[in-house]
Amino acid sequence: MPTNGNRAHLIRIEVDRRLGHEWDEWDGRPLPGGGNFDSPPGRFFRYAALTLAVVAAAGYVAAYLLDPRLGVVWASLPRLVLLSLSALALLAWLWFGLLVASFYGPALLLPERLAERGPFLPLMRWTSQVARRFGARDWVEHAAVEIFNGLASRRGRKVGKGELLVLVPRCLAKDALDGILEVAGRYEVPVFVATRGQLARRAIRERRPRAVVAVACERDMVSGIHDVAAKIPVLGLTMRLPSGPCKDAAVDVEKFETWVRSFVEAR
Repeated sequence: MPTNGNRAHLIRIEVDRRLGHEWDEWDGRPLPGGGNFDSPPGRFFRYAALTLAVVAAAGYVAAYLLDPRLGVVWASLPRLVLLSLSALALLAWLWFGLLVASFYGPALLLPERLAERGPFLPLMRWTSQVARRFGARDWVEHAAVEIFNGLASRRGRKVGKGELLVLVPRCLAKDALDGILEVAGRYEVPVFVATRGQLARRAIRERRPRAVVAVACERDMVSGIHDVAAKIPVLGLTMRLPSGPCKDAAVDVEKFETWVRSFVEAR
């Protein structure tokens, strides 16, 4: 059991607003798998490929529908638009292939601004929307976070202990929170509890950390990563939800310590 001497100082930011807006659609029934949405990375890549195909198809359909009007403006404009769409689609698929190769291969073929801190962020959000139509949102988002972490952790970024910030939700079970505070205390990093995503972003603005380790459910994690990862390095730890969303969430404390240690050790 952690002792009080080892626990990190806990800073709470709370407002009188309803928690868990990402779970508005929840009907109160137990979540599949006891709220454990572990999923292999390949699941995200499959849905991401479908997303790219849907976006490309939508572009071609729009070009087809606008073809008569474009031809009125300039006779060669429809062909130019078609060629531009084809070039963009080719570049998108080339980028996607390099992303997959970077994740599974021995070398990172894309810089972070062209991977996990660049185009991967909107792709992650778009893919979540497509997966939602198939009832696979949480599993696909879990896989997306695993891919993001896999790429980000291999960059080898290091910061000082006072330059790292830990963000956690208030729905953690007591033993999970105790474990996180004990780890954070040993590494001398502050822990913020924020009730909603905008308050997590407020904590980042006020503390100005050089890196963040965040704990959240898949839905909040994907949203948070999308909003801040382009500005600051992030590693995310998703939770298990045995009691449903926003209550008594569990985390892998050992993995949490791995993420913290990856930022602050051997600088």
